[in-house]
Order: sequence, then C-alpha cells, then structure tokens
Amino acid sequence: MFQDTLTVTGTSTDSRVFAYSRWDIVPVVCGILHAAYLALMFYAFSRVPWWLMIVMALLYSVSISWNINGIAHNFIHNPYFRSPLANRLFSLLESLTIGFSQTFYDCVHMRHHMGNSDRRDEHGKTKDWLSIYRFGKNGEAENVWGYTFFSFFRDDVAEVYQEIKKVSAADARWGRFEVVAFVALYFLVLVTNWKFFFFMVPFYYFGNCLSSLNGFYRHYGGNPDLPIAWGVSSYHKLYNWIWFNNGYHAEHHFRPRLHWTKMHEFHEQIQDEQANAGVRVISTPHPLGFLDPGLRALTPQTQPARSQAETKKLHRIGPRPRK
Repeated sequence: MFQDTLTVTGTSTDSRVFAYSRWDIVPVVCGILHAAYLALMFYAFSRVPWWLMIVMALLYSVSISWNINGIAHNFIHNPYFRSPLANRLFSLLESLTIGFSQTFYDCVHMRHHMGNSDRRDEHGKTKDWLSIYRFGKNGEAENVWGYTFFSFFRDDVAEVYQEIKKVSAADARWGRFEVVAFVALYFLVLVTNWKFFFFMVPFYYFGNCLSSLNGFYRHYGGNPDLPIAWGVSSYHKLYNWIWFNNGYHAEHHFRPRLHWTKMHEFHEQIQDEQANAGVRVISTPHPLGFLDPGLRALTPQTQPARSQAETKKLHRIGPRPRK
C-alpha cells in the first residue's frame, strides 16, 4: 500500500564515502566522540573532583543508551559506509565503546524485527528475544522494572553466536573478534587502573538498563498483531533530534530499512492510516514513558481484536525485515 509513496530501503547518495546519506556523518562523528569521551573519563579519573566524576559517569550511562538506540541501531539497518572495511572498523569502534559486540547486537536486533515484540506462543516462546512479553505472565507484558533491570543478564552469547554462524561464518568470526577486543581492552583498563574499572561497572550496567527502559516503552501499548502498530512512537522534537529519530518507532517497525532521516516524511504520509489503526503515541521521550499521562489507562486488554483474515491482509503490507 505504502511502497509506492516512499522507498522501503535507505536513501541514495552519490557520495564516495557514505552509502545512503551524507547526513550519516553526524552519527559517525558522534560515535567517535563517544569513544573519545570514554577515554577522557579514564584520563580524568584521578585528576578531577569526585563529584564531577560522578556527573561524568551518569552522563556516560545516558550516552550508552543514546548510542545503542541511535548510532548503533541506525548502523544496523543502513550501514553508514560504502566500504565494507570502513563498516567493519566502525563496528569495532562501537563494540569497544559500548562494551559488547556490534555484530552480536545486529543479530539480536534482527530477531527483534522478526518477532516485533511478539506474544508467547503455545510453547511459551517468542521469536523476538527482546519481546516485552517473553517473561510476562498471563499473556501480558513483563513488569517494566523487571524488564529494565534484568534484561542485561538474559542474552545467551552462545546462542547468538550460533545464529550468526548459520548465516555467515565471516560475520561470526568478526563478532568473536569484537568480543575478544573489548574484553581485552577492559582487562587492560582493569590492570592499569582497577579503581576506575570498578567505579565504572555500576554506571555501565545502569546505562544498559536505561537502554532496556527505552526499549520497553517503544512497545508497551503497541499491537503485536498489527504491523502498522507494532511500535509505539514519540514525536518529542528534542528527543528525536538528539536520538536520531528514534522516537518514530511505529514507523521504523513498519519500514525497518527506511533511513533515519526519512522517518518524519514517512510519518506524514501514513499518519491517517496510523490513527485508524490505533497506533499508540506517547508525549514523552521513550525513556520517560512512565511519565506519559495516558499510561494509567493503558492495559493489554485494550488491544483491538482482529479477524484472522484481516491480520493476514495487514501482514502483507508490513515490512520484510532483513535477515
């Protein structure tokens, strides 16, 4: 239905460096600056007052979620560079900065789009490893705080590795290299300045929790059975400006390969259809979804029931996630 009005893949550019848009220089530079900020914290640890170090560490926690959901996320769907080598090197930089393999994240995130935060099947399983229903009860989403603070411990690294290996042995080797690289780097930090290492551990964990909190409210109140309403959107201008249009999440799940710079344009084209489908929109940025005024009235039972024929029809116009 909507494929005639806007491409379902990325944009195009005649740049010799960037694959989809010259605007991708912005997240690339931000990714480099994020790595530089982490190095600055290591340098500043014994040179600045403790209170300033805590402020810097809290900003670091927020920046982890910002990178995962903005820079690293958009890089998965539309790799920034034409050069495969440049994409590999940026993937490595991201892995060292956020503390886990970008290649492994790619695999987990593609599973997310395969299931689109699906409900548990008759065997109690979800296609989406990140589904808010995966550890819920009675067909409902998991409690937000359980999802926020426990998700960090739920990734099965071996399972992810085997999933990557099924598709590409080369990617599996690179992902394994990224894991070895960031573990080696953090071990070097440990032996060089163990006080800094243990100071940073809780802030690193908290940053990943903030990312999970963001992910929860990007789907809580969405409709797992309706492609156009799989995600929950936030059109908060400052949030989308800083987070590289991460707020357009219903649009993103409907067209996962669409470039981040085109999300607002796409929203304007389908907003009537979204309204008719009951796409949930929150007034706050996703990490602050618990402050949304409409949250109290929302329950899983408010999801519209649809016939099997209607659901199949709607799925035919939905996205085809990259595998």
